[in-house]
Amino acid sequence: MKQYAIILFRYVQKIGENIMNNKYNKVLTILLIVLIVAIVGILIFLGAKYYKDYSKAKETKGVVQQFEDQFNNIGDNQDNNIEDVTPNININELISQGTGNGESSEKVTFKGYDVVGKIRIPATGLETIVLEKVTPSSIESSVAILYGPGLNQIGNTVIVGHNYRNGTMFSNNKNLVSGDKIYITDKTGKEVMYTVYKKYETTAQDFNYATRDVNGRREISLSTCTDDSSKRLIIWAAEE
Repeated sequence: MKQYAIILFRYVQKIGENIMNNKYNKVLTILLIVLIVAIVGILIFLGAKYYKDYSKAKETKGVVQQFEDQFNNIGDNQDNNIEDVTPNININELISQGTGNGESSEKVTFKGYDVVGKIRIPATGLETIVLEKVTPSSIESSVAILYGPGLNQIGNTVIVGHNYRNGTMFSNNKNLVSGDKIYITDKTGKEVMYTVYKKYETTAQDFNYATRDVNGRREISLSTCTDDSSKRLIIWAAEE
């Protein structure tokens, strides 16, 4: 009798182990499926983000080339003295009409915004178009003018750009130091070099960097958010 009891106990024990193993296997299977789905989802997300960033960069580069092509037929005898840039000309009038001094009158637009120039920062590898004004959609596409008289005109012109985590637009402005060069090409086709002389962080409510007195000089201020988005990173640069 005892022997039969032992056999029955072992049989029940084996059934219990099988049940537990099956349950354990089901749990592992579910966890594996969840893990695979999560990995596939992450790969799809990263792939889509990479494609979006690549497409945006390619599209912007094409508009930069279109902007530069405006000036290919301008005569070689064009005077390149930056003092000839008329400070009181409305930059939007230059876009649509030209000034009669050799500039192209062709209007270049991007994402529905007028392209008013180009910015090039060798230290960060940035080269992109400057759009006419800051709106949520314009600075998703490139950098844009927030305040001031216009590119390469007397006074302080503020250019705003996003601090994207993928290293584009103004995301590398934090690496700029005094002495670095910034090149601005305006609608006349004239390129002016500016030298960085100040970098600092301030609150989003502080607008003094835009309205500051530049004593009759040509200056630019670049504005973007800090990496944690809690403040604004400001760059001051003056014409050489």
